[in-house]
Amino acid sequence: MFTKATFKFLDELSANNNRTWFEANKPRYEALVREPALDFIEAMDPVLATFAPNFRAEPRKVGGSLMRVFRDTRFSRDKTPYKTNIGIQFRHALGKDIHAPGFYVHIATDECFFAVGCWHPESDALGQMRDLIAQKPEKWFAARNDKKFAAQWELWGDSLTRPPRGYSADHPAIEDIKHKDFIAIAPLLISEVMGSGLVKLAGKRFAASVPFMGFLCEALAVPY
Repeated sequence: MFTKATFKFLDELSANNNRTWFEANKPRYEALVREPALDFIEAMDPVLATFAPNFRAEPRKVGGSLMRVFRDTRFSRDKTPYKTNIGIQFRHALGKDIHAPGFYVHIATDECFFAVGCWHPESDALGQMRDLIAQKPEKWFAARNDKKFAAQWELWGDSLTRPPRGYSADHPAIEDIKHKDFIAIAPLLISEVMGSGLVKLAGKRFAASVPFMGFLCEALAVPY
């Protein structure tokens, strides 16, 4: 279980984001971050199976659902080596090489949230999602406006200011077609992260996103 000590560690890592400090405090990272994250991931596997059977919870130290603590600094001005958040992603069973939406948990001292969908999809995948919205706007509106989904999730991400090329400006779903990200966010309190009910809460929130996630999977031609 994540505890106050987990968030204290993340705060200290933010203030001491260097290899010397991290190596000296690696046992704390293992005990306060990696181990409770892997326990959470393992507990989510049977929960996901009930409403998202093609998505996987993989409690592995490397290459599983727990995202790397190491930042990719190759193209960034910020050269600090470590992420100061915990990122957990439940990906599609078909693997990393397909464009599929995912379920995500973000834990940090400044913000915690659940997320679902596709963030910064490549142009082909983005076009497929826009095309299905254009072809089946009623189905899209039914997914986007589903009562359980809309009550718990908010669409989020970047959008174009003008309609993308090839789509009519007077299409009834043109504001949605302008999206560059197809992501929905649900806020998460630190007290909920530390509580014993995090797995149950994650299951409830993610299950409410089934209409939205199902639509995106259909657009990308992968089974939900």
